[in-house]
Amino acid sequence: MTRATAVRAVLAVAVLLVSAFITLTMSPRLGLDLQGGTRMVLQAKDTATVEADRETTDRTLEVLRQRVDSLGVSEPTLTRSGENRIIVELPDVQDPRQASEVIGRTAQLTFHAVEGPAEKVSAEKTPDAEGLALPDEQGRPLALGPSRLSGAGVEDATASFDAQGGAGWAVSLDFREGAGKDWTRLTGEAACHPVQDDRRRVAIVLDEKVISSPQVDPSVACEAGLPSGATQITGSFSAQEARDLALLIKGGALPVPVEIVEQRTVGPTLGAAAIEASAQAALIGAAATALFIIVVYRLFGALATVALAAYGMISYAALVALGVTLTLPGLAGFVLAIGMAVDANVLVFERARDECAEHPDRSLRSALTTGFTKAWSAVADSNATTLIAAGLLFFLGSGPVKGFGVTLAIGVLASMFSALVIARALTEIAANSRFISAYRGVNGLARPGAVRTWLARRDPQIFRKPVRWLVVSAALVAVAVAGVVVRGVDLGVEFTGGRLVEYSTSRPVDVEKARDTIAAAGFGDAEVTTAGEGDLSVRTGQLDNDQEHALRTALAAEGGETTKVRDELIGPSLGDELRRNALIALGVAVVVQLAYLAVRFRWTFAVASVATMVHDVIIVVGAFAWLGRPVDGIFLAALLTVIGYSVNDSVVVFDRVRELWSTNRQTPLPTVARRAVLQTVPRTVNTGMGALFILAALAVLGGASLSDFALALLIGICVGTWSSVFTAVPGALVLERSATAPPPVPGKARRRGGAPRRDLIDNGARV
Repeated sequence: MTRATAVRAVLAVAVLLVSAFITLTMSPRLGLDLQGGTRMVLQAKDTATVEADRETTDRTLEVLRQRVDSLGVSEPTLTRSGENRIIVELPDVQDPRQASEVIGRTAQLTFHAVEGPAEKVSAEKTPDAEGLALPDEQGRPLALGPSRLSGAGVEDATASFDAQGGAGWAVSLDFREGAGKDWTRLTGEAACHPVQDDRRRVAIVLDEKVISSPQVDPSVACEAGLPSGATQITGSFSAQEARDLALLIKGGALPVPVEIVEQRTVGPTLGAAAIEASAQAALIGAAATALFIIVVYRLFGALATVALAAYGMISYAALVALGVTLTLPGLAGFVLAIGMAVDANVLVFERARDECAEHPDRSLRSALTTGFTKAWSAVADSNATTLIAAGLLFFLGSGPVKGFGVTLAIGVLASMFSALVIARALTEIAANSRFISAYRGVNGLARPGAVRTWLARRDPQIFRKPVRWLVVSAALVAVAVAGVVVRGVDLGVEFTGGRLVEYSTSRPVDVEKARDTIAAAGFGDAEVTTAGEGDLSVRTGQLDNDQEHALRTALAAEGGETTKVRDELIGPSLGDELRRNALIALGVAVVVQLAYLAVRFRWTFAVASVATMVHDVIIVVGAFAWLGRPVDGIFLAALLTVIGYSVNDSVVVFDRVRELWSTNRQTPLPTVARRAVLQTVPRTVNTGMGALFILAALAVLGGASLSDFALALLIGICVGTWSSVFTAVPGALVLERSATAPPPVPGKARRRGGAPRRDLIDNGARV
């Protein structure tokens, strides 16, 4: 064992021990879409006197934090997003009506002297005394004087039950020092009027509604007033009403009003089902991937499988240790990364097979070392493009899509470590064995694979007329665009605004019957479809929480006990913003990938790769249009992943083209490109199979939550595998006809990760 191998082995063992410790002692942090609960996004609004900037939004957040804490929700989370948005996460809250009512109200609490009965009710200020005319608790109009103090002067408010006095539930108030004096003065003035006079009352107004207008007790003398701490609001409250009132008063007035622009509720059963389905998909897909890799690469495939298992533990431990919130798309990304983690191993093994085929006398260890050296450039570039896609998901995505970007990035880094450290240490140790080196049928590298053998025997001349392949690609794009034009793109609620609610009923309900029932309840514009195993999906325009409750009640009359499985509410302004951000994300992805590829490759290769990427995106969108599948944030995550995968495949092909061209500068580029494609096809097929196993398992087992995500990636990977050969390479060949730059030189290829000069041999001639 060499010193370098020993260092890799020690490093691998250390990382695995730490990962095992974290896995056994720490639990992952689950997002609300996995553990169940409600997530709200609040938009702070400007008023005539206050601007909803960062400072006022922070003060609003603190007021909201007091209110949410008093709701008794377990481990609520409130954070500011941007300048004027607040994200509120309430685990285990399935009915957000109470929470949204308490959180969203501005709670403008004021105290007024009652000047007597009013002729009519009017929320407008009276011309003589800047007061209000509002109904009291019994509906009798009262003329109120101007506000004497506000809720900001209330230091504390508590709900209590007065069993001895018989007043029932009441709210006790404590005032701050200055406000307490104002309260004493106000009640002292009221005490100067006769007991039966309305002017002996004090009106407490919340959001221009009299919530209580108690009469000052007869025992209070004129001008004496009530001291702070000796005041109770009564009014035939129920226990819940008293607690809510105390909560609003104690929380005080919001510095600026807020509007709920997004609200998502997920039932606990949906999250548990998603976790179980993802675990099953991971086990089945990983087992199928491992079996496939072992069949193809024999012993070294088995060692790669061990490294793959290590990758799973390392990436999981990294997610837990970093405190990453694991969301549903993030969970899918974690599962998907298992299938893509074999890519680096496959690249190395195929390069080692090349060395064994070209130099039969070379030792297995030498071939393997050269394979790692030559594969490094493709591994680095392909993973860099995927990391770019993950970064775009994190910075330009929203909500759960960010979680997918994080898990995808962690998965890429963990897969590189498992391949370049763990798998390399295992394979180098194995390559030192004389038994393994001597028996080619055992090690799996000394003999070419079935795909490589078939291609070598047929030697297809695929790039004699590259324009023909571009015509085929153009036809596929035309079909996809026709789907968008003819069928249209079914934008999800996330991009259009509105509300999408999924219900589970105890009795089966026919869709047409459910549609009639909901329409009879006053929701004639609702779209009703099936979702999952007999569940119903209802999509409407803007629907508040009270209306949603009424809709659910109407549905329960037909279907029995009705449980809300999932609930998404997106405001129209946020829908426009998310749709605009989605287009920006796709545009930025194209520009960033083009810039990276232009630096790493020739401009012709970069343009061809990006054009292929756009080709793949259009086809995936067109396929969803023809299939009538929804396009939402999860689809956007899948689309950006397809972008990374598409560029990944193109990078591997062009990396080989660059290397071969630099050592065969006099050979026509179409011949070089054909040779490079035939050499990289086994890698493309073997890597794609690993991802397809995982995605097929997700599509079958993932349910409605993950099926569309898996379907988009399945289409994208299939199209990307095809286009990296039959669109990217022909496109580069056509562009090279007008290019004036000379072929790359061997030294440049070596500096960019190509083979060392001593290994660049073609037809027996040393370069």
